[in-house]
Amino acid sequence: MSVKYIPVQWNSNKYLYDLVMLCGVALFLYVFLYAAPGLLSHERPINPQVHNARAFGACAFVMLTVILCIGPLARLDTRFLPLLYNRRHFGVMTVFVALTHASYIVDWYFAFSMSDKYEALLFANTSYGQLQGFPFEAFGIFALIVLIILAATSHDFWMKFLTPPVWKRIHYLIYPAYLSVVAHVSFGVLQDQQNHVFTAIFLAGATAVGGLHLVAALAERRRAPAPAADTAEWIDICDLSQMREGFAKIRLLPEGDRVAVFLHEGRLSAISNACAHQNGPLGEGRIIDCLVTCPWHGFQYDVRTGRSPAPFTEKVPTYALRLSGSTVQVDPRANPPGTPVEPVPVSGSGTAEAGV
Repeated sequence: MSVKYIPVQWNSNKYLYDLVMLCGVALFLYVFLYAAPGLLSHERPINPQVHNARAFGACAFVMLTVILCIGPLARLDTRFLPLLYNRRHFGVMTVFVALTHASYIVDWYFAFSMSDKYEALLFANTSYGQLQGFPFEAFGIFALIVLIILAATSHDFWMKFLTPPVWKRIHYLIYPAYLSVVAHVSFGVLQDQQNHVFTAIFLAGATAVGGLHLVAALAERRRAPAPAADTAEWIDICDLSQMREGFAKIRLLPEGDRVAVFLHEGRLSAISNACAHQNGPLGEGRIIDCLVTCPWHGFQYDVRTGRSPAPFTEKVPTYALRLSGSTVQVDPRANPPGTPVEPVPVSGSGTAEAGV
């Protein structure tokens, strides 16, 4: 089995991102374990094993909540985009924290069982027919398995091997995993809580994830309502006066794809907004000498052809454009990736159209 892929090089931003994450995890664990044990429901004497398990479990839940908040925050405000670009590092670190939590649980609660501790984890409680005492461990096991799968397939190799659309669909499993964590905490941890500080943190986190996704979806719909597929022959992008030299306008198309329309050296060109590498937002990239650079990992494409410069072979779909008066319009039917399209000159106006 082999596949060609181009590894992403680490840079100072990635090192800084990971350093901040590590410091954040260390600070959370320190506060949970040593600075505020009374505040976090540790009035009753508990052994260090259980104490550590709770700390790492709470940390994993908070990290997963932050991960799921980054996406909608980046859609609402572009200043959050740097957090989005390296979010996979966040996810991998969350898996290690969650595994540490699971290890403490297995090594304490099930280590004294007559049977193997892993078998005891699965079969010690089978009261699936009742809410009180429901085996909430099953939710945690499911979430942990999903997180491990996502972390293991987060490398660029799997992105290239599976193709970005399939890879993206697999990583949508993060949502059922989060719901499973919510159920795990709801059925398990909260049943044993005497102090409700963590209950408040848990509810605030889950509400933030749901609320931010809803707000981002509504804001996105207001910004770029998708026209009906059966009426969308040519889609209005914007007035020509709104285009800026070297920048793009991004538009949601009826089938759900996004097109990026660029103005470069007085001519208009349109390509898919999704980078062939990791679906990065090409419309937010810089354009130099007809090449737009993906802001995520630096892949480049000629906006006239959708092709990466030699020796690279990546391609993205292109789109036909026309000017109707001063309105920039795009044909929503994407050309095959790498199809050259003659740019539309903006001087002279009238009705000009790009041909393949």
